[in-house]
Amino acid sequence: MGYLTPANEAADPLLLRSRVVNEQELRRRPSKGHFKDKKIKKHYEKQNALIENLLKPISKHASENEDEAEAASKMVKIMIYANIYANFALAALQLYAAISSLSLSLFATAADSVFDPFANVILNWLHRKSENLDERKWPIGGSRLENAGNIAYASIMGMVSVVLIVESARDIGTHKASDVEKLYVPSLIAVGVAFITKAVLGFFNYILRRHSSQLDMLWEDCRNDLFINGFGIFTSAAGAKIVWWLDPAGAMIISFGIIFAWTRTAYGQFRELCGVSAPVEFLQLCTYNALHIHFQHIEMVDSVKAYHSGPKYIVEVDIVMRPDTPLWLSHNVSQDLQDKLEQLPSVERAFVHVDFEVDHRPEHQAQKKVK
Repeated sequence: MGYLTPANEAADPLLLRSRVVNEQELRRRPSKGHFKDKKIKKHYEKQNALIENLLKPISKHASENEDEAEAASKMVKIMIYANIYANFALAALQLYAAISSLSLSLFATAADSVFDPFANVILNWLHRKSENLDERKWPIGGSRLENAGNIAYASIMGMVSVVLIVESARDIGTHKASDVEKLYVPSLIAVGVAFITKAVLGFFNYILRRHSSQLDMLWEDCRNDLFINGFGIFTSAAGAKIVWWLDPAGAMIISFGIIFAWTRTAYGQFRELCGVSAPVEFLQLCTYNALHIHFQHIEMVDSVKAYHSGPKYIVEVDIVMRPDTPLWLSHNVSQDLQDKLEQLPSVERAFVHVDFEVDHRPEHQAQKKVK
């Protein structure tokens, strides 16, 4: 068997570096007005970033991600457990606020808060479970367990919110003029503490979210809770001091907000489960590397597909080699390309298919019955 000599990953066979436009070159170009100059500059900055990303060796993509992940891993773990413990404490605090004040707005904030810690524990368990599944039973891994857990949680939050909407509507319909709403300050202080705590957690979750899908979900949760708690404080106080119906109306608005936020989250998770395509920039990265890594052996790239299979991507590449290419060489080229693509941080699996021509009909397409 022969030996495979891959191309230098730092090479630039398509001369992309010559297309980088620096700041001085942009200044020398004739002015077309402030607005147009700004758009042109933004275009070239985006193009420069794309070229830099394409020319970066895959090994560097992988090593940078590993270094960042290793540096952030301890902080990620701390933040995950900080969110869990804080959410248990805040659930008790907000439940006290709702029960002591009997404010529907605060019940809406409490309902969201009470489910948070249990969801955090379950999602953390699913994340750990997904990394240790038996490959004989789950051949493609367990990354999609997280998506399933997020969708289940979104469904529960939607159902709880519907119950609160019904209760709020019933309260508006049965309210008596003799009923007096009282402002209970300790309840508002308790929810205010929850608001500040969520703001601090949300800040750190946002910074670290690209290192963990769990923290990404926790950031979304904190962002939603800031709106919920802030609006809940306002409508609860307004219902006691301005007009009574602002409290149940506020609870309804909060519940609709929860439904909207979690429906949007569930939609994103469904898209990942259903295999939505990767962004154009990622497809360009895969295409360039497929052309570049073994350009002396690969005649052309027939097709490149990248799509979600859970949080990460499945990549399928069809390459064309000469008809007289030895079997060992076609195998080694495709295997090496596959291994390199799988080094990319966002890739779950890669598949490379080799052909010797491009005139065949599309593969893996169901035959349509002709009536």
